[in-house]
Amino acid sequence: MTAIVGLVHDGVVYIGGDSAGVSGYSMTVRADAKVFRIGPYVFGFTTSFRMGQLIRYALVAPTPAGNLDRFMATTFVNAVRECLKEGGWAKRDNDREEGGTFLVGVRGRLFTVEDDYQVGASADGYAAVGCGSEIALGALFATARTSMPPKQRVTIALEAAERFSAGVRGPFLVKKARRFDSDGRKTPATSI
Repeated sequence: MTAIVGLVHDGVVYIGGDSAGVSGYSMTVRADAKVFRIGPYVFGFTTSFRMGQLIRYALVAPTPAGNLDRFMATTFVNAVRECLKEGGWAKRDNDREEGGTFLVGVRGRLFTVEDDYQVGASADGYAAVGCGSEIALGALFATARTSMPPKQRVTIALEAAERFSAGVRGPFLVKKARRFDSDGRKTPATSI
């Protein structure tokens, strides 16, 4: 139960998330963030706080290299799988592994990693996961043709999800990945 929202704007990936921790009909506003950076990556997770903690504190995130789509679907996902297995989070059912769902931004690209470890990239330049995802996607679509700054678009999408989903609560946190130029070199970017 959550809303994680990602947006690419001028080669920079922004990811925002809420603070709800939900179990059945109970909710806790959590102080530990669902959105964080590791090196060149920015992450936002749903599914489980344990999964997010493993990614945040135990993942040895590989340095992106070569074709980014191939890298994310193989080298990156394999590192995540190993991290979740070693941390006791990954599930195995009928010889199929499952992890959890999260957004990750790197080198100006936004990816969705699903619980079966498939890696997707939306053609729209934005994505959302969690129980508030459809509401957030509607807000992102509605603001796409405006001149609104990207952080404000992400925040409005999270506010819409909070308004219409019982599993989403502020406060909201928005972070951005470091900016990279077209050949993968880091360029200066201010921190959010």
